Formats: sequence, C-alpha cells, structure tokens
Amino acid sequence: MSFLRHVKLRVPSGSARPGPAIGQALGPLGINMAEFCKQFNEKTENMYEKGVPVGVKLSAFSDRTFKFDVRSPPTSNLN
Repeated sequence: MSFLRHVKLRVPSGSARPGPAIGQALGPLGINMAEFCKQFNEKTENMYEKGVPVGVKLSAFSDRTFKFDVRSPPTSNLN
C-alpha cells in the first residue's frame, strides 16, 4: 500500500452522493465512490447541519483504499 496522492474536495455534510463532482476526483484513482460517500455521510451526519459544505482532504493509496480528514466549512457558512 503506497501513497498515490492527496485530493481536496468540498462536499455537503451528511448528503454526499456519487456523481460527477466526486467521480471526476476519485474515479481516476480507482476509489469506490459509493464507499467514500457512505463513510463520509456516516462521519459528518452529526458534525454540522445536513448540506453544509465541508472541506475534505482525502489520501489515496495504490491498493485503492483511502482515508480522509473532514475540515471545517468555509467561513461564509459558519453562523
């Protein structure tokens, strides 16, 4: 398992869906989009209101596994 690269995304908390925005970033790395969305939604459902865009720093590995860190939302979304 060797590191491939980091990917930065902005995804709505608790409501990520496999689609073009996520697919274009994760598809070339061979990462299962549905699995990412499932793990992301589970992790963020209680962090912020549903739908608040949060930053994600994803680390992709050569064996098609990944880990990700959820960052805070943009300042304009904090109340």
